[in-house]
Formats: sequence, structure tokens, C-alpha cells
Amino acid sequence: MSGKQKIILLICAVVLGIAIVLLPKLKYFYAAFQKSSNTSAVVVYLSGKEQALDVKFVAQLLQEKGVISHAALFELVGTKKEMNSRNIAPGKYVIEPGTAYRHIWNGFTLNSKLNGNAEQTVKVNFENCRTLNDLAGKLQNQLDLDSAALMSHLQNGQTLSGLGFTLEQLPALFIPNTYEMYWDQTPAQFVARMAQEFKNFWTTARMTKLKEVGLKAPSEAVTLASIVYSEQSRRAEEWPVIAGLYLNRIKQGVKLQSDPTFKFCWGDQLKGVQRLLAVHRDIDCAYNTYKIQGLPPGPIYLPPVGVVEAVLNPDKNDYIFMCAKPDYSGTHNFTASGAEHAKNATAFQNWLAAELRNR
Repeated sequence: MSGKQKIILLICAVVLGIAIVLLPKLKYFYAAFQKSSNTSAVVVYLSGKEQALDVKFVAQLLQEKGVISHAALFELVGTKKEMNSRNIAPGKYVIEPGTAYRHIWNGFTLNSKLNGNAEQTVKVNFENCRTLNDLAGKLQNQLDLDSAALMSHLQNGQTLSGLGFTLEQLPALFIPNTYEMYWDQTPAQFVARMAQEFKNFWTTARMTKLKEVGLKAPSEAVTLASIVYSEQSRRAEEWPVIAGLYLNRIKQGVKLQSDPTFKFCWGDQLKGVQRLLAVHRDIDCAYNTYKIQGLPPGPIYLPPVGVVEAVLNPDKNDYIFMCAKPDYSGTHNFTASGAEHAKNATAFQNWLAAELRNR
């Protein structure tokens, strides 16, 4: 072999060696700068509850959603970045059109706050809930939360003692509203957030009003508000009036005798029943205010904030009795007279009977 041939062979060997070294890097850079193929923003939810979040799973999910067209290249970038189930953050993400593969992976990366770098919040609303089970069901549809896991956490003795609530009082912690939070909330994180919202709501001014109306704790105000709302959910103008009426009963030592409380004892058995009877009212139950004195042990509904405000700012009246008006207005007749109340009740019962007959 001539000297020239040796030089050529050496050059070829060097070039091959450089190619072997550089080719993977060139391939990575080529892959890293590939752009997403979606033409509009795509929302992606990454959940690690049923499937481990690894590079292959994420690539498959994004390919199914039309975000990436080169799964192998996308996996290559994720592998080079050492992405795995420990540093891929679950949550909601929005992938904009033309996002580079490397930027997608950077967005999925867990940060020091235990969120993904590009993780988005979601709006959570849990209005119109009667029980904690209703609450858990609504949250399961809006967050990556299992309703059974949330209920287990809520019923845990340590959770209750840490919050300072009994299980019956616990619904008072959850103030119905629309909140922004991360989709991958754990039960503990969700409860901690609600505890902070509860603390923010019960300001010094509201606590002063609470004592002025004769109640001892926020849970009592929410319990009374839940009764007021269960009596009147359609006409907000009556909330302060009804709140004043029930506060009068509490101060005078008169049983609340609220139909929604004994109805609560029956669960769903009286759902849709319009005419409540004495046999329904006779149930032995800690929530039946026809049998117990004062407030029941906890809320019978998660009432809107406006009803709680009505309890803290009640109408100054001397009413003791209320009865639905014999019409479809959804309003009530109020009175301090037992005789007048009896007339109102008779008028309503006669009207209701006639309406049922005519159907």
C-alpha cells in the first residue's frame, strides 16, 4: 500500500469516526427542532394514576391527538432529556401549533414547585351539592381525583382533627365558588386549598357578625344557611327574612321544625315527593329539627355564599312561622302568630291538593 493510499485510508477513518460521533448528535438536534403538527391549540391531560408516564406513553398520546407526526423522533428527544415517570409532571397542558419537540418536553418537566413548567390551571366549580359525596362526584369530573380516594381522605380522623371539624360539620369547609387550581390535585392538596379559602372568607368582620347574631362557629352559620337555602332556593330576597325567623326560634328556644331537615334524613327516598306527611316527619334522626332542639350537627347542603351572608346580616323581624304561598310564586307567608300560621298552612294544603287532583 502506497503512502498516498495510507493517507486516504486514514482520512476516511477519521471522517467515519467523526460521523459516528456526530451522527447521533445531529439526529438529536434534527429531532429537537422538529415542530408539532397541530394547526390549532391542543389541550393535553397527562395522568399518572392509571398509566406510568414514560416517554413512549406520552409520545403515543400526542400522536393520537395529532400533536406530533414523528413519534420516534419525539421519543428520541425525550430519552436524551432523560424524561421518565419521576420527572414528567402530570397535569393539563396546551400545545400551541408549531411548538418544537424540545420545548414540549421542557414544558412537561417537573419543576421545584412540583408542577410542570408549562402546566395550566383549570376552573373548578362545585355549586349545587347537597352532601360530601355529591362534592366528590363533581370534583372527579373536573380534576384528576378519584371520588372514593377523596372521601377516604375527608373521613380520616387526622384530616378532621387537623381541620377542627367533625365529619358532620365538614361540609361547612367547602365554600361554593369557581376556583383555579391544577388538574392533578391530590385529595390533601385540594383540602388544604379549601382550608385556606375558608380562612380567607371568615374575616374578623364576619366573625364579629357571627357572634352578634348569637352563633358560636362558622359551621353553625353554614348549617343555618343550608336550611335557609333548602327552604328557599329561588328567591334570594327571602334569605335574610328566613334567616331572621330561624334565629328568632333559636333565641326563644323554639324547635326549628324545618321540613328540609327531616327530608335530609331520608336521603333520596323522598326525592320528587311534593306532599310531605307526618310519617315522614316522625323519623328519628339527628338532623330532624322537629325532634331535636336547635341546629342539626352539620349542614344539609353546601349553600351559596350569599345565603351565609344573609345569616350574618339577617332581617330584623319577629317572625316565628313561615308557609309557602298557595301559588307558584315560590314565596312564603311569614307571621309571628300561630293562629295566622294555621290559616296559611290550611290555605296552602288545600291549594296543593287541588293542584294534584287537576293533574
